[in-house]
Amino acid sequence: MMTMFSLTLRFARRSSLTWLAIALASSGVWAQTSKTNAISGRDFIVAVVDAQPITNHDVNVRAALLAQQLRQQKKNVPAPSELLQNSLERLITEKALLQYAKEAGVTVENEAVDQAEQRMAAQNQMSVDALHAKFRAEGTSVASLRQNIKDQAILQRLTERNVPSRIKVSEVEIDQAVRERQNASVNTNPDIELGHILVAVSEKANDADVVALQSKAQTALARAKQGEDFGKLAKELSDSAERDKGGLMGVRATSRYPTLFVDATKNLAVGDVTLVRSGAGFHILKLVTKRASSVVTVTQTHPRHILLRPGGQLSQTTARAQLAEYKRQIEAGKADFAKLAREHSQDASGPDGGDLGWVSQGMFVPEFEEVMNKLQPGQIADPMVSRFGVHLIQVMERREAPISERELRDMARNGLREKKFDETYQLWAQEVRGRAYVEYRDAPQ
Repeated sequence: MMTMFSLTLRFARRSSLTWLAIALASSGVWAQTSKTNAISGRDFIVAVVDAQPITNHDVNVRAALLAQQLRQQKKNVPAPSELLQNSLERLITEKALLQYAKEAGVTVENEAVDQAEQRMAAQNQMSVDALHAKFRAEGTSVASLRQNIKDQAILQRLTERNVPSRIKVSEVEIDQAVRERQNASVNTNPDIELGHILVAVSEKANDADVVALQSKAQTALARAKQGEDFGKLAKELSDSAERDKGGLMGVRATSRYPTLFVDATKNLAVGDVTLVRSGAGFHILKLVTKRASSVVTVTQTHPRHILLRPGGQLSQTTARAQLAEYKRQIEAGKADFAKLAREHSQDASGPDGGDLGWVSQGMFVPEFEEVMNKLQPGQIADPMVSRFGVHLIQVMERREAPISERELRDMARNGLREKKFDETYQLWAQEVRGRAYVEYRDAPQ
């Protein structure tokens, strides 16, 4: 099931709408550089791009942010002179792109800036008013903050409009990527056939019954290991549906077997047997066949969510608190997720209890997907903020699902486009910059 909130350009993840502003809000970099400039009195213009100035202060702020970003990514920070030069070159390119966006009529509505401010505030666990106060205390006006957010949003929108159409992927490249994926699948999802003997344990069984049934299962395991015919043992002892077939479960991909069975037999050689316990009883499993699979699978997740959209009388802080209370009630067994979703969710999935159906990687916006992918089946995340509002997410199931040849080629094509995005973006940005007038200026003596 696809809902409105999942329909977004995947390229948006390449450029966070507010990466610069969020970094400023969390680091105080702006305040430190402002104080330094005020003491030294050394702020001056270092470059002009189509009549738009770049100051020494601008470069120092960007350099501090870039250094912080590299440290967070555990990468080496260049020497100060190289860091400053890199920061200046990035600012020049941004100015050229912003001028190009202006000429192309690319704009961002105030509503989008408002939403970005709300996300920033939520990510820093404060209200929008508190965020404004923090920036003002650090020497940055609200107008400057909003302009910075708007500039980053315009750059993102400009990129989405110009870069994807420039990315070229050939059929030869897709063929190669498909072969690589198929070869990888042979190792991760082979076809197997298991022999199965079930010694069932009733829900009403007492401790003595369980001990006796466990002894029966261990005896069957020992007989199988000693070389007795597994099929005859299954017909004699098994309580499973496969007993009349000699316990044979059929050749299929591991993704189509119970996870318990796959985990128990993954290190067995063909012909080996093992014993494993489940809620149904004791299972004696024999690895009958193992061979390379022609089926390629993809990990799919089955989530549901409750979405609240801040606005009017509902603030983002209140929405988060409300969803946190829903989570507490659900986990305490006092409320039902689906019922709460039907009553309160503002997403199109609400009438379905928030059910989003089975989804593959890349179907949701990045901030939602990142949280969803970290959840185990049955787990509920803390309330999180996306560009659509505040969500309470639960993962119900996860599986490996076979995909068709067409789906595989589409996945390969999209993966190749993702890989080529950065290189294509750099070439396009340099092309735009090359058309701009750039004047470097020396520092005053």
